[in-house]
Amino acid sequence: MFNKLFDDNVSFDVVRLLASWSCHQNVAVRWHNTVSKPFAIYNGTRQGSALSPYLFVPYIRDILLCITNSYIGCNIGGCMVNILACADDLVLLAPSWRALQLLLDKLHSIGDTLDMICNSSKTVCMVVNPKRRCNMVAYQFPNFMVNNVTLNYVNEFKYLGHVVSTSQLDDADIHRERRNLFYRCNMLTRRFSTCSVAVKLRLSKTFCFCFMILDFGVILRLEHLPNFSLLM
Repeated sequence: MFNKLFDDNVSFDVVRLLASWSCHQNVAVRWHNTVSKPFAIYNGTRQGSALSPYLFVPYIRDILLCITNSYIGCNIGGCMVNILACADDLVLLAPSWRALQLLLDKLHSIGDTLDMICNSSKTVCMVVNPKRRCNMVAYQFPNFMVNNVTLNYVNEFKYLGHVVSTSQLDDADIHRERRNLFYRCNMLTRRFSTCSVAVKLRLSKTFCFCFMILDFGVILRLEHLPNFSLLM
C-alpha cells in the first residue's frame, strides 16, 4: 500500500508517518459497556477511520483496472460494465457463464499478487434470465469456481443494503422499508408521546420518511441479452 502511495507522488514524509502510524496502532473491542484489553495491529486500515478509504483506493486499484481492462462484461448503452465496487464489496457482471468465470480467474490471479483472498463463504452467484424465453441459452449452468472452491447460486442477495433478485423487482426492498416505517413510527409514538406536535412532526420527517434511493442509480433491464450472470 505504501509503495502505491509513492507511485501516486505522495510526499515521503507523509508516507513514513502513515507507515509508522499503521505499525504502532492499538485497538480494543467494545461490547455493550465492556471494553477489552488493547492489542496491536500491524497491517490493514482502521475501521471507521476517515483516512481508511483514501488508503484503500490505491490498494484495490490494480484489481479494478485488471477487471475493467479485460473488456469482458456487459455492453450497456455502449458502455462496458463488468464490475461494481464500493470499498471491498465487489460485484462482477458478465453476459455469459464463461465470461464470468474468466473474470473470476482474473480476480483470483490479481488477488494473489496483492496478497488478497476472495472470501468464498460470502461470495454467491446469481443468474438473471431474459424475459423472452427465446433469448435463453440454458436453464442450468455449472458451478463457478474461485480458489478451487465452489460458489453457490442464489435467487437474491443484499448489496449495499438493497436486495437484488432474479425477478428484477424491488418488492423485497419495498417490504423491508414498509416494516422499517412501522417500526420507526411505533418507536416514536412510544418514546415521544408527551412531546409537542411540532417535535413529533420533526422526528417523523427525520426518521420515518427517509426513502432509500437505489445506489446503482439505474435499474438494469437486460431483456435482449442471453442469460445474465452476476456475482457478489
